[in-house]
Amino acid sequence: MAKTASFGALHLCTSFGVTYALTGNIAVAGAVTFVEPLLNTVVHYFFDKYWDHPRLRAGRQWLLNRRGSWRVSPPPSSAAAPGR
Repeated sequence: MAKTASFGALHLCTSFGVTYALTGNIAVAGAVTFVEPLLNTVVHYFFDKYWDHPRLRAGRQWLLNRRGSWRVSPPPSSAAAPGR
């Protein structure tokens, strides 16, 4: 949990720093720093909710079949590892 909290704090600092560097406005940087993670959380909820929807699953499979090089091979099992 500490690692997650640390990453969250790092994300907020990065968001503030980048927005401030681009706008030069502390108020805008502060607003973006807190609005963006809230919106991202909502988007992530719907992303997870619909990830396994049959139409999306079919679309992902179509992409994988179309671009065979995108497939990731499963790691070799420990039984097949050399020297065992």
